[in-house]
Amino acid sequence: MDQNLTRKDFLKYSSAASAAMLLNALHIHAEEQNLSTLKIAIIGCGSVSNRYIPHLQSSSSVEIVALCDIKYERALEQKKQYHLSAETYNSIEAMLKGVAFDMMVTLTDMQVHGELNKKALQAGKHVWSEKPMANTYAEGKALLALAQSKKLKLWGAPAVVNSPQFAFMNKMIQEGKLGRIASAHGQYGHTGPTWSAFFYEKGGGSMPDLGVYNIATLTALLGPAKSIMAMTSIVNPSREIDNRGVVKVEAEDNAHLLLDHGKGIISHIMCGFNYFDPHGHEAKGQQLHSIQIFGDKANMRLIGYDWETNGVYLDDSWETQAKLYEAETGGYQWQEGATKVAESIVGNTSPKINVEHALHVLEIIESARKSSAEGKKIYLTSSFKWPLF
Repeated sequence: MDQNLTRKDFLKYSSAASAAMLLNALHIHAEEQNLSTLKIAIIGCGSVSNRYIPHLQSSSSVEIVALCDIKYERALEQKKQYHLSAETYNSIEAMLKGVAFDMMVTLTDMQVHGELNKKALQAGKHVWSEKPMANTYAEGKALLALAQSKKLKLWGAPAVVNSPQFAFMNKMIQEGKLGRIASAHGQYGHTGPTWSAFFYEKGGGSMPDLGVYNIATLTALLGPAKSIMAMTSIVNPSREIDNRGVVKVEAEDNAHLLLDHGKGIISHIMCGFNYFDPHGHEAKGQQLHSIQIFGDKANMRLIGYDWETNGVYLDDSWETQAKLYEAETGGYQWQEGATKVAESIVGNTSPKINVEHALHVLEIIESARKSSAEGKKIYLTSSFKWPLF
């Protein structure tokens, strides 16, 4: 410091320096606050939000600041039910002009996921979207390009790769415990939802609602599919919907897919809204397997559904019974995806879920419909880093 500095100048200098230090400290504190809590806006306050909201509330890294639904009373009801201080809106446009937030969680009818996710990304928001993240593969790729151009994060459900059962199966495969893998099978279905018509309208269907889980699980375990052959159908041409009456079914309610994963590995997936199962949507107590993978040294059976599992049977002996592994959930829940990716943003980590995998699943669904319509094999263009971990 200049020795000729007067006391008055010194005090003035000290005061300015202290103010600058204070402002810098406040700025750092603000940045720390941003890093420790991610502000979330939920669009779509229907039945699925009843699973997402409590899980998001369980995380210290998340604050729900906005609720939005075109049926505005539902946003108000969820705010009251879950004792939220969030602002409520009846359109995405109003929400994007309203309270500041970091990430949008999309829980609406699947037909509008793509357009809503695009608007959020354009507004500078990260996005977690329930499945599917878009209605076509091209739309999904455009969303990812938009997110990358704005240095934003984009993810799509499901979160099946987070379960300890998936981790066990993945480990067995990567360690070669099954020997040379030949075939795999996945199945999931029930008699169809009655609470909304969007499942049966164009852009809906059993594949993006049900088959998406098995597609995600098997491609994550066996690797990206190279090609697909499929047959889809509509078994029931009309459906009775609560509070609406009879509606025409426009999207497949029955689908069978054959996927070529390379190295001779073929998987088969079946899904539909015409499958009688006393468990319905309830996975608790389900002892039937939804996934089975065959190698020449062992086979594995995933008990329950791959979105809410009850363990994995490994059958690797000629003499002894198959043994059950990973019967506990380890805290995994199918609705945890948004929470986990929010925590990954706060903690600057990489979640197991990745958007390229979700895009691959989306291309498979779209290509299955094309294969069925044209009666031929469809070669796939997308891929993702594999194995996932």
